[in-house]
Amino acid sequence: MTELLKISLPDGSVREMPEGSTPADVAAEIGPGLAKAALAARVNGELRDMTRPFEGDAQLALVTSKDVDEALELARHDYAHVLAEAVQNLFPGTQITFGPATDDGFYYDFAPPAERGAFTEEDLPKIEEEMRRIIAADTPLEREVWTRTQLIQWFKDHGESFKAEWAAELPEGEELTIYRQGDWLDMCRGPHLASTGKLDPQAFKLTRVSGAYWRGDQKNAMLSRIYGTGWLNKKQLKEHLVRLEEAAKRDHRKLGREMDLFHLQEEAHGSVFWHPQGYRIWRQLESYMRRKMDGAGYREIKTPQVMDARQWEQSGHWGKYRENMFVIPDEVPNTEDEGELVSKDADWMALKPMNCPAHVLVFKQGITSYRELPIRLGEMGCCHRNEPHGALHGLMRVRQFTQDDAHIFCTEKQVVEEVRAFCKLADAVYKDFGFKYAIKLALRPEQRLGSDEDWDRAEQELRDAVRDAGMMNEEYGWEELPGEGAFYAPKLEWHLTDAIGRTWQVGTIQGDRVLPERLDASYIGEDGEKHRPVMLHRAIFGSYERFIGILIEHFAGRLPVWLAPTQAVVATIVSDADDYAKDAVGKLEAAGIRVDSDLRNEKINYKVREHSLAKVPHLLVVGKREAEEGTVAVRTLGEKDQKVMSLDEAVAMLREAATPPDLRD
Repeated sequence: MTELLKISLPDGSVREMPEGSTPADVAAEIGPGLAKAALAARVNGELRDMTRPFEGDAQLALVTSKDVDEALELARHDYAHVLAEAVQNLFPGTQITFGPATDDGFYYDFAPPAERGAFTEEDLPKIEEEMRRIIAADTPLEREVWTRTQLIQWFKDHGESFKAEWAAELPEGEELTIYRQGDWLDMCRGPHLASTGKLDPQAFKLTRVSGAYWRGDQKNAMLSRIYGTGWLNKKQLKEHLVRLEEAAKRDHRKLGREMDLFHLQEEAHGSVFWHPQGYRIWRQLESYMRRKMDGAGYREIKTPQVMDARQWEQSGHWGKYRENMFVIPDEVPNTEDEGELVSKDADWMALKPMNCPAHVLVFKQGITSYRELPIRLGEMGCCHRNEPHGALHGLMRVRQFTQDDAHIFCTEKQVVEEVRAFCKLADAVYKDFGFKYAIKLALRPEQRLGSDEDWDRAEQELRDAVRDAGMMNEEYGWEELPGEGAFYAPKLEWHLTDAIGRTWQVGTIQGDRVLPERLDASYIGEDGEKHRPVMLHRAIFGSYERFIGILIEHFAGRLPVWLAPTQAVVATIVSDADDYAKDAVGKLEAAGIRVDSDLRNEKINYKVREHSLAKVPHLLVVGKREAEEGTVAVRTLGEKDQKVMSLDEAVAMLREAATPPDLRD
């Protein structure tokens, strides 16, 4: 008699199924509606294919399109496989490499035949058509377990040299799986949907083609990467394409040119040339953040740009971060011991990629008593990181950047209160800019420094602080992220949501016990003995460059009046009003308004259009009548109607609008 398996469902019920049964069998027994809707299964917590048999008694939860995140990742992974099959069908001799799901779609890297050359965007419509044919064929996606030897041989036999190379590096004895859809297959861990027909043929779009090095190494072969976006249905795709269109309108690089804020060029690749208008925004943010830091008890410092490499070795950054550092000279001898300098006498220096070791050196000057703690050291610190050329992106990813950085040195007992206070400070800042946000806790990675005991304590302290701040709830999007902490500390992350629903990770605070130990920081406790402080690394903007980029895109260039580089322009209709316009500018400047005049002999509609493109919040139009009556016609950006008011009323209105939020009553 065959023994029945006990399959426990989320509602507490138990189904008895014969050996060899699959989640699809359970779904079919429950009902045809669920059998059709089920996309994948969680078996004992592991996401699996619907057709993979149970190995024994199990807990089962079925995944449907209502489980949006999981369903989207499954669909996007399937779209990637369909893309790869379509390309190889259309362009024989093309080799496949890797094709993962991404946040909004998928991509696949290909090695086209030498005679074919790289793929182009002209190829995409034909590939999309073939993908739809594959989806319509409703071919099952079947999981098979192979040995490493089988994998290597199959890929070699079929001319897949890149896959054969990768398979040869996989560990012996590990369970290796492939997924087959008809005659096509790829090495993959899965899971996948039951068949290609589970995808919506109208819910994907191929978006672009780019180059990508094999395994991300520029010494290797250049591949063709085809990107796509994939969704569960046509409506989701349409909404996404609208968001992309809106994002293109808000692109900070485009608006930066139109508003004359900054530029980038090859002579300083990865660094920003700030124009007067753009640097006005920077200065306003810097003044705002200084007021916030002064009010929260931070003391501002300034530390060197270049430091001895021995300092970075001692801190641990040399071994963990060397490839992203600019070293002087730029060639350092190799060593078998990772991170250890070959010559202790060598005069190697490095541009600082972060401020923390320098802040420890400031803290270590003199003897510190427990009575002086906490000590909060802040710096508008310029840092340099050797980011890959292809990763650079306008203001969002640069090689030279300035952080609103600070480090808090405190006792063990002070950690929770300091983190709680920071949560409240960050909350006030983000609300001043109108952002909603989520707080996430990034937990210990596999490769880390410090003891498990220290990590346990540090992670719990961050939880306790968020709870004490009243932010560990759905309103603040609380979430824990296993394995995503820094190598030396767990961290709280602030993820802002912008006007079109995108999220940006900006602020952070990290509870670090590693760096004070490595750099021998100490204070004198009540007992007269030396103790290690806890070091809290924290930032709110993250970097000024990136935060300004986010603000430009969030507000579509229409920055709040207090941040706008030019808050008002007085524009004349006729030259008879020039003297009155100059008087108006003088009154506005005396009130602290950043104002320009436009006395050009141009039609007023031309002036209005030009200053609207420059995103000037208020245009004060004056003609002969306004000069005689002491009035101005105020045109506010984004509003159809103008308002006529006295010059004094306009000055008062602009003074109120131009006051930073932290200085308002």
